[in-house]
Amino acid sequence: MAQAVNSNVETRSGASVWIWKGSIALAGTVFLALCSHVALPLPWSPVPLNLQPFGIILLALLLGPGLAATTALLYLIEGAAGAPVFSPHGPGGLLQLVGPTGGYLLSYPFAAWMTGQVAGTRDSISPATDPAKSGALRTISFLQLLGASVVGDAFVLLAGTAWLAILTHAAAGAVAKAGLLPFLPGDFLKCVAAAAIAAGWLGWRNRRDASL
Repeated sequence: MAQAVNSNVETRSGASVWIWKGSIALAGTVFLALCSHVALPLPWSPVPLNLQPFGIILLALLLGPGLAATTALLYLIEGAAGAPVFSPHGPGGLLQLVGPTGGYLLSYPFAAWMTGQVAGTRDSISPATDPAKSGALRTISFLQLLGASVVGDAFVLLAGTAWLAILTHAAAGAVAKAGLLPFLPGDFLKCVAAAAIAAGWLGWRNRRDASL
């Protein structure tokens, strides 16, 4: 009898965790959609400046590789289905995934997973389900978070530029001017901002967990 009760409690607890994580993933797609709409078109490039890379990196640092990659994939599914989550400077829907910015978009789940793996983060938003893991994030420094952010962002830029080169058949210099070089300064600042926010949040969580 006791075993049956414990089994039911664990089942309900497991279901609650999945519901919570699903809610976080949906909220993450809303956050990415907002980031995508903060966009500035460039006259010489089909790729606008926007905050999507910042959003992907920040989610990876806060949610860990698995949940962040799932969130990014869900975001792409929403956009492919026609939801207005992509940058407004594009056709939307599936056409946006196969257009000039498709390489950047399709790289997001991989970049999120890569960033989280390099940083060594886990889900820091959901309530802790394993007290033994509560201190797992205390050793992650700002520089480690920044390094992971740069790795993930570099993957996005390289994937997007490669896609643009294949799509346009343009010379390497023209592709770099349209899809890579204009974004380097701003993307580095996005990496710094994401790492700083994540470091502050993780530090607060660790101090709170230590006081419990």
